[in-house]
Amino acid sequence: MDYREVLDQLKNHVVNLFYSHKDERFIYHNLTHTEQVVGNVVKIANHYQLSDADFFIVVAASWFHDMGYLFDCAAHESKGAEMAVQFLKTQGLSEEVIEQVKGCILATKMPQRPVGLLQQIVCDADLFHLGSDRFRDRNRLMRKEAEAFCNRVIDKADWRAKTIALFKAHHYHTDFCQQLLNTKKAENLAELEHKQLMQTKAEVMVKPDKDLEKEEKKKKNKDRPDRGIETMFRIASTNHQRLSDMADNKAHIMISTNSIILSVILSILLRKLEDNPHLIIPTMILLVVCVVTMVFSILATRPSIPSGVFTPEDISAKRVNLLFFGNFYRMSLPDYEGGMHKLMEDRDFLYGSLIKDVYAQGVVLGRKYRLLRIAYNVFMFGTVGAVIAFIVASGFVAM
Repeated sequence: MDYREVLDQLKNHVVNLFYSHKDERFIYHNLTHTEQVVGNVVKIANHYQLSDADFFIVVAASWFHDMGYLFDCAAHESKGAEMAVQFLKTQGLSEEVIEQVKGCILATKMPQRPVGLLQQIVCDADLFHLGSDRFRDRNRLMRKEAEAFCNRVIDKADWRAKTIALFKAHHYHTDFCQQLLNTKKAENLAELEHKQLMQTKAEVMVKPDKDLEKEEKKKKNKDRPDRGIETMFRIASTNHQRLSDMADNKAHIMISTNSIILSVILSILLRKLEDNPHLIIPTMILLVVCVVTMVFSILATRPSIPSGVFTPEDISAKRVNLLFFGNFYRMSLPDYEGGMHKLMEDRDFLYGSLIKDVYAQGVVLGRKYRLLRIAYNVFMFGTVGAVIAFIVASGFVAM
């Protein structure tokens, strides 16, 4: 199947539909938006190095994902999926591919609940602008389109409140978009919330002093951690976890490699040392290198678990990090619940615990990579030394 040719025909088909059903009210959901989503899909798909078939599926779905707006705004996902199925059947695509394209289109329906990487890519591409510099312009166009269809002016404060609700309910599904867009998305949300706060303050300026004090007190009690800070901690924790997984994989490679070498030495080479005494020293060198490398690799992955107990004094002094299982796994559920409630009620305690958690992850990572560096150095230089020793020993015998 020549997917590139089908995509070219598909693109021409979609572009012709937009021009033949042109509606000036579509200020946002137009060909420009569709082309931007297609570009976002290609960017994400290239990161994951999809196969030709999977690449075709996500790109085809992105071309059709909003085509339903031209015919049925209320159920545009279903209509777009139906149109995609009709077109793809004329191109001789398999039922499996067609169903996957349909599933990717339907997954963009809010609230998004994508299943599998392909659906996640299309969903993230559709709302890519939430975490980009284009958000402000795209959001303004979307409001104008909504006003055009309902024939009335939409209050900016109401639109802003709905947009904030969308931000809080939405999250990017692919790791790539989380890393690329979450920080800017948090900044866009913070800007919206700041404008909303300024609007609220302007409205309460006319209230009596007592009412104003009540509003301030109520807001203080409901104060939540800043979204940008939450995103920072989430990204830092995710990065540390990814680095920890990489360290474990590196240690596993070292352990597996040296286990194989040890097996060969013990099963084959040691039996021939009686007949080849000149190989004793090189063999011992290689044996020691493998054992030392394995020891340091195992030390890098060996878990270290604290006592698993904390006291009420630890909670009061904010010394314990309740986000790490090693500090509470021996505690009863009521004691842990009580500690967590105090953690969630105290902003400083919460941030302090997050800081301790990130710091502890960094300390563990530092130890892992330090031991792994020793293991790799021992293996690299030791293997070179052992090979040289074998060459020298063999040379003496030949002389």
